[in-house]
Amino acid sequence: MYHTWMRYFTPNPVHHRLGLVCLGVGLQHGTLPAVGPRTLDHHVAVVISAGRGWCITPDGRRHAVTAPALLWITPGVVHHYGADPETGWDESFVDFTGPAAETYTELGYIERDRPLVPLADTGPARAAVGRIARAARRGNPLLEVETSAAVHELLVALRRARADTDAEGEPVLQALARDAFLPLSVAEHAARHGMTPAELRTAVRRGAGCSPKDYLLGIRLGRAKELLVGTELPVAAVARRVGYDDPAYFSRLFTRRVGTAPVRFRDRQVHSVPGGWSTQIPDPDDPPLVGG
Repeated sequence: MYHTWMRYFTPNPVHHRLGLVCLGVGLQHGTLPAVGPRTLDHHVAVVISAGRGWCITPDGRRHAVTAPALLWITPGVVHHYGADPETGWDESFVDFTGPAAETYTELGYIERDRPLVPLADTGPARAAVGRIARAARRGNPLLEVETSAAVHELLVALRRARADTDAEGEPVLQALARDAFLPLSVAEHAARHGMTPAELRTAVRRGAGCSPKDYLLGIRLGRAKELLVGTELPVAAVARRVGYDDPAYFSRLFTRRVGTAPVRFRDRQVHSVPGGWSTQIPDPDDPPLVGG
C-alpha cells in the first residue's frame, strides 16, 4: 500500500529563460511500484528520506538503496528503481530542466555519472521540495517563478547534504586513512575510490578542512613520529613504512614540516618520554602519546 501526491505543469518559453524551470513535484511513501526501465528528456532529483529499496544503473548493476539517499535521473539515461516491497520508502521528487542544469552539472552539483548518491541529511532538501509543493498549488500566479527559485535552492541543499563517501559508500576520510601509506598520487587515490581528483579535494576539504595531500601527509608524519619514538627502526625503514621509498626525501619533508630532523626528533622524545625504547610497533588504535 502506498500514498502519493504529485503535480505536473508546463512553464512557457519565457520562464525557461530563468535558467531552471520546475516541471513537476511529488511526495510518496509506502511500498511504491517500481519505476522503469525508461528514459526521460529532463532531470529528476528523487530524495529517499526513509526506508530502503534498489536501483539498476545503466551498466546493468543492481545496487541497494538505503535512506538517506538521492537518485539522479538525467536526460537520455535509462533508469530503473523501486522501493523494497516489505519496508517501502519515503520519497520526494522534483522534475526540472533548463540551460542552467548544464552549469550545475559542470560544477558537480548534478552528478551525471553517479545516479545513486548517499546523503548525510535530507531535511533541507525536503524543505525545498515542500516549498515547491506549496508553490504548485493551483491558481498561484507566481507558480513558475517560485518553483524555479526553489529548484536552485534544492540543488544547493542536495550538494550540502551529500555524504562524503566514495563510489562504494565508504567514508572518504576513513578510506584515505586506510590507504595513506600506499605510494599513490592524489589522482590515483581518487581513482581508487571511484572519484575525480576535484571530487576528492572537495570531500576532504569539507571533512578535514585541508587538501588531500595535506591530510595524507599529516597521517604519514604522525605515524612516522610513533615509529621513531616507539621503535628502533632506522630512519630509512620508517620512511618505507609510511610510504616513502626515498629516505632522503622523507628526512627533508619531515624536517620542513616538523621543524627538526627525524634523528633529532627521536633523540629528543626518547629523553623526554619515560619508559625508554619499545621493540613493538605501536597499535594504531592506541598509539603512544608523544610531543612535537
